[in-house]
Amino acid sequence: MVWAAALAVHCGALAAVVKDPAPKHVAANVVAAPSAMPWAPDALTPAQRARAVGPGASGANVLRAAVLLDRAHFSSGEIDGAYGGNLKQAISGFQKLKQLPVSGVVDAATWAALEADQAPVLAEYVISAQDAAGPYSAQPSAMAAKAKLPALGYANAAEALGERFHASPALLRRLNPGKMLNRAGQQILVPNVAAGAPLPKATTIMVGRADGTLTLLDASGTPFAQFPASTGSVHDPLPVGQWKVMGVARDPVYQFDPKLFWDAKPGEAKATLPAGPNNPVGVVWIELSKKHYGIHGTPEPANIGKTQSHGCIRLTNWDALAVAGAISRGATVLLQE
Repeated sequence: MVWAAALAVHCGALAAVVKDPAPKHVAANVVAAPSAMPWAPDALTPAQRARAVGPGASGANVLRAAVLLDRAHFSSGEIDGAYGGNLKQAISGFQKLKQLPVSGVVDAATWAALEADQAPVLAEYVISAQDAAGPYSAQPSAMAAKAKLPALGYANAAEALGERFHASPALLRRLNPGKMLNRAGQQILVPNVAAGAPLPKATTIMVGRADGTLTLLDASGTPFAQFPASTGSVHDPLPVGQWKVMGVARDPVYQFDPKLFWDAKPGEAKATLPAGPNNPVGVVWIELSKKHYGIHGTPEPANIGKTQSHGCIRLTNWDALAVAGAISRGATVLLQE
């Protein structure tokens, strides 16, 4: 359900929205990928598949771990094929769920648990005419300039496809050398994130500032999903405490008020920014009972867990949509140090 109400929030202000019909990453023209492809995690030998994934690792096996974790609902955010802090937290959260030693490294026992999911790691996707056409446009940095646009859409096809398949545009290019990501009819390789099971309903959201994660818990208090999050800053700390979900708005309009931002540029005025994935709060806003605060998406998925927020809880657009679909009004939100 979508609550369409004007919200005055610390991250700005939001107005009535349009209901999002379905997760955008589920596409009918995705098929299993052939194994004989460059950088192909599905073509690894048994010895290669058994290698641990930890600090300094990159390549096919890291990509494999990230996709399997994503499908298990332990997101590392934007998948880029490299081991980093977000992937470490996803591995650790999955290990806790499976009651394995928590190391943040994919060892033999963790591989065994992940490999219960035997769907291909990569899939082939056929770029549609709509994928190729957009519309796409460069995004200005000034709020006043953003307000003049009809929508804050994607800058290009690579960005749009990256969001659909939870991947960095750079990874998509690496998986598809010599191919055009904006050519209709082109077959490309993508992370097979759509093969995961639907996310169950949650009764509680728990956000930890120290580890930069948002966790979903069921009615028994058991965690079953985890997402990397940006959770505040020295100027705008995470509002620690117990709150409630007051509503969910998809494709929000953003009311920028420079008085709410300590780092607003001199001379900036109030502005109404249109909806779109490059809106400052992305494609979804989850309103909290703490005035001016919420959980929302972002136009910069690569920065999740790596930069600070203005006090709100920031997720990738796809993770924010997943959380929005898993909770209902009245759900408990625990914000912790």
